[in-house]
Amino acid sequence: MIDLTVHEEIRRRNAKLAREKNILIPTFREMRDPRLIPDWVKQELREIGLWDLHPRNLFRITWKNEPVPKGGGFGKVNYMIFPEELTGVPAKIVALVGKWFPTGAHKVGATFGCLAPRLVTGQFDPTRHKAVWPSTGNYCRGGAYVANLLGCESIAILPEGMSKERFEWLSKVAGEVIATPGSESNVWEIFMKCKELERTREDVMIFNQFDEFGNHLWHYAVTGPAMEEVLAAEMESGERLAGVTLTSGSSGTLGCADYIKERFPQAKLAVGESLQCPTLLYNGFGAHRIEGIGDKHVPWIHNVRNTDMVIAIDDEAPISLIRLFNEPAGKEYLVKEGVPVDLVEKLDLVGISGAANLIAAVKFARYFELTSRDWVITVLTDSMELYQSRLRELREERGPYTERQAALDHHRFLRGLSTDWMLELSYWDRRRIHNLKYFTWVEQMGKSVEELLSQWYDWPDYWDRIHRQVAEIDELIVEFNRLAGWE
Repeated sequence: MIDLTVHEEIRRRNAKLAREKNILIPTFREMRDPRLIPDWVKQELREIGLWDLHPRNLFRITWKNEPVPKGGGFGKVNYMIFPEELTGVPAKIVALVGKWFPTGAHKVGATFGCLAPRLVTGQFDPTRHKAVWPSTGNYCRGGAYVANLLGCESIAILPEGMSKERFEWLSKVAGEVIATPGSESNVWEIFMKCKELERTREDVMIFNQFDEFGNHLWHYAVTGPAMEEVLAAEMESGERLAGVTLTSGSSGTLGCADYIKERFPQAKLAVGESLQCPTLLYNGFGAHRIEGIGDKHVPWIHNVRNTDMVIAIDDEAPISLIRLFNEPAGKEYLVKEGVPVDLVEKLDLVGISGAANLIAAVKFARYFELTSRDWVITVLTDSMELYQSRLRELREERGPYTERQAALDHHRFLRGLSTDWMLELSYWDRRRIHNLKYFTWVEQMGKSVEELLSQWYDWPDYWDRIHRQVAEIDELIVEFNRLAGWE
């Protein structure tokens, strides 16, 4: 469970600092339903840009922001539906859109779920602690941003091989930026840097997304209900939700599937990973190019017993799709193939990991022979706004993008996708994957074997206890705001 022990003296000092810095903290309830946000906050937001370093943007940590760069209000969940003309499968695939969060990615929600409880309980002291955000990309960006809005200093850690845009942005927001060796799949090097900081510095508090249950909980409490609202709006009588497909990464986003499967018990959770690093599928290792899904281990916060399938994705597929979706020749080709023009113009909302999620959804639909009655839901973590340098690199590496290449990519990586490199999990397949946690988290990171066994044998009670903490955290936030002088 998330430790919610209150340190009263530090909590009161934190509340005083929050008032001095004009910080009002939103509750999970308000993130789920922005209609609960005070009118005066909404009025202030009319003058604030979506990415501005302004404390009132804490209230924009929601799937329901108006999709504009400045001054937007709130509305329905941002999402898009991918039709058969694009995917080649009759099932309807719908994805929540992450671009319209501050920083352009939903990871700000996960980082809020980690830092806010520590701040409002007084466990985190901004006068002596720096928040450390180990990540392969968007999580450390989100952490640096949320920490700034909450009046805290931060240290961002990410592999040196990540996109240029990430480093440029972080240099302006985080107090320190540390580049570790390797690229997307080099998560262990990040862990080692965290251990070094803990040994050598007294001013750090590590928020490791791979073992922070606030990451899981935010998606359970906010992303899951957002998915439910989309399905309620779009699904017609006689239709059904077949499943949720999400790449693993830190496994935080998988928390939304715990919520969805409580409401749609027939739905399956399929977890994607790179074929070049098939950790869940084959206990394998390697390097890959799907930015945003660090791997080579099973995250502590992955509810493995709730996972029904593993899908490995060739990293060439999302890399090719981002060209198909963004190059002029690719977009022209898709329109000729009958993909609606308004959808083609929005395909830049699909970042690299979003393309991987879409591919997993198509493979899932093929495997289970889904029909037009079926829905599959997923998430677009970020958009191509964060990967323009990758497009430039691909042009330099591969030359101009042509209509012929667009046709090849469309048929190979969407319409012609096969059901290879997929595993429908048995009880013992799940147990095998869960057991991998031992080697990273018990042997190397100091977790207890008793808790590892509790995650498995006390299922689902272990996870339900975490989910029930949402209400307690909201109460702590309300009390903290009261101590800060907000009425």
